[in-house]
Amino acid sequence: MDYRVEQIDKVIQNAISVMEDSKVQVFEIAEAARRELTTLHKELEKVLAEATQAIEKVDKLEREYRLARIRLTEVSRDFVRYSETDIKSAYEKATQIQLDLMVSREKENYLRSRRDELQGRVKAVELSIERAETIGLQMNVVLDYLSGDLNQVTRILESAKNRQMIGLKIILAQEEERKRIAREIHDGPAQSLANLILRTEIAERMLETHDLQMIRSELGDLKTQVRLGLEEIRKVIFNLRPMALDDLGLVPTLRKFVQDFEEKTRIRAVFETSGKEKRLPPAMEPAMFRLVQEAFNNALKHAEPTFVSLEMIFQEDAVQLMIADNGIGFSVEQVESKAKVHSQFGLVGMRERVELLQGKIDIESSVGEGTKIKILVPLGAEPGKEIGEHGK
Repeated sequence: MDYRVEQIDKVIQNAISVMEDSKVQVFEIAEAARRELTTLHKELEKVLAEATQAIEKVDKLEREYRLARIRLTEVSRDFVRYSETDIKSAYEKATQIQLDLMVSREKENYLRSRRDELQGRVKAVELSIERAETIGLQMNVVLDYLSGDLNQVTRILESAKNRQMIGLKIILAQEEERKRIAREIHDGPAQSLANLILRTEIAERMLETHDLQMIRSELGDLKTQVRLGLEEIRKVIFNLRPMALDDLGLVPTLRKFVQDFEEKTRIRAVFETSGKEKRLPPAMEPAMFRLVQEAFNNALKHAEPTFVSLEMIFQEDAVQLMIADNGIGFSVEQVESKAKVHSQFGLVGMRERVELLQGKIDIESSVGEGTKIKILVPLGAEPGKEIGEHGK
């Protein structure tokens, strides 16, 4: 045993050394990306300010050009009141404004193109920072485990190897969930609000034109954007935790979820229960809801079904979920193998959730035959640290 501990200690120390060096390199990459992001933000702010000025200048020159053309038409028609000098002056002024307008439009187009390019680079750098932070987080978690008491690590390896991995998966899954929420807010409500600000500025400028039809159209688009933004915010709130889960329980929440799923996707969906309905332990209800949500989302994204069903069976000491669809089906072995290699969630994530609930999951599917998922969870399980509850 001492020999094994000594060998394991040597391996762990080497692993810690490599991880520490890699952690420093990842940190330096992330810091360089942050500095680049700061520079890009400054340049983007400058370009946005210049673009705003260019747009205002183009609007102003367009108004001046219209007035100049009206003036030119007026002096060209009335040879009694206006001399040849007046006509020449009006023509030169209109021509000069037209040239200025062409130059300003070119500048505006350039600034718009530059703005789009910078925004694309900002997103790319933000993604690089996010990936570096994820790798750094994973390294920290691994280092924390590797730096623990060696004898304890040995006992865990010999008596309960899975516990360490489950703890690691819980922490990583919590962080993944937080990042997912941040991405949803950034890509959804945050982008919508930024777009609303731009559309509001456009509507303000249109007030100067007194074109009621264009103003009505723009306000209609603005109202639609507000509605879409509100729907996105409600979606984020619902994904965090359905309020009905605490107030009404799992069964009514699942019934509402299935109804909403059918309305939004136009896919026929049914929900049935059997056995004596009862409230489940507080930590188990959100875990079961996330399993159903994941199964339905997988069917929507990949199965192309026209029908999805959910059956919840209450047993004396367990609860069973049965989710089925009539979609295109798949090879379970190939999909799960690919998911593990690419560290993706989906079916693999569902299996891990069920393991944390001390339950069993059976997935049956083949190409062209649809999919059936059976989940059995004992009521005596104590999930406590359910990975889908954002670290609660």
